[in-house]
Amino acid sequence: MRIGLLTPSPDHPLLAAATALLTSRHHVVALDPATAPDPADGDLADVYLLKTRTPRALAFARRLEERGAPVLNSAGSTAQCQDRTAMADVALRAGLPFVATATETSLAGLAARGDLSYPVVIKSRHSRRDDLVARVDDPVRLAVLAAEWGDEPVVVQRFTPNDGWDHKLWVVGDHVFAGLRRSELAPPAGTGTEPLPTDRLPAGWLDVVRRVGEVFALDVYGVDLLDVAGTPLIVDVNAFPGIRGQSGAPEALAALTLNTAKGTHRPRALAPAQPVS
Repeated sequence: MRIGLLTPSPDHPLLAAATALLTSRHHVVALDPATAPDPADGDLADVYLLKTRTPRALAFARRLEERGAPVLNSAGSTAQCQDRTAMADVALRAGLPFVATATETSLAGLAARGDLSYPVVIKSRHSRRDDLVARVDDPVRLAVLAAEWGDEPVVVQRFTPNDGWDHKLWVVGDHVFAGLRRSELAPPAGTGTEPLPTDRLPAGWLDVVRRVGEVFALDVYGVDLLDVAGTPLIVDVNAFPGIRGQSGAPEALAALTLNTAKGTHRPRALAPAQPVS
């Protein structure tokens, strides 16, 4: 089998470990979409893993899909998870327990209105490295953020009281992994992720997490949940997260990759979505 890694960082621990499992019998090649030739021509790999989310990478993956190559996850599903407005809209329309989300064209405009009911969580609308994610408790904090991020399109979410821990769940095909990480919005900040056996999760949580994969057409993904009096509240969905330090994750990814290449697993297809304002 020929396997393509669409990433600028093939040494990422998850990818490197999965690659080590595959290279004894298969050819694995890393392609950085930022520098790789246009994939309109040339031989295709049997499957591609999309572990980068830049606009160029998504366009690169779309061209591969147009030529018939399977991509995990699809460009459309990955892009949908980059837009927090679309993410919330899709989740809520599907009946998932997703935090209520409002969209503002700019943080400066939100601050100028002066009609917020605190506390709230403000995030960049478009998810990316080093984007804005902050709890705001008063107009002073909002003004400070607006001075730095004034032109930033944002989403606003009511702060939900919780125990200060993010439940991190990761899915690779049929396998689910879990951990606890101190929320970046709840001091004191943690230094890592604590292991969490999935059999210790409340009843029904795994069903919610698997439903996320169906709704967003994802095969490799992460879901961030808050525990609100025993009820899960989704605050984020990530396409192809790092899944660092989870025993069995590289093996699950290698198996999913081969099954997709052989045609015994078909990547989930994203249904046409209505435009999101």
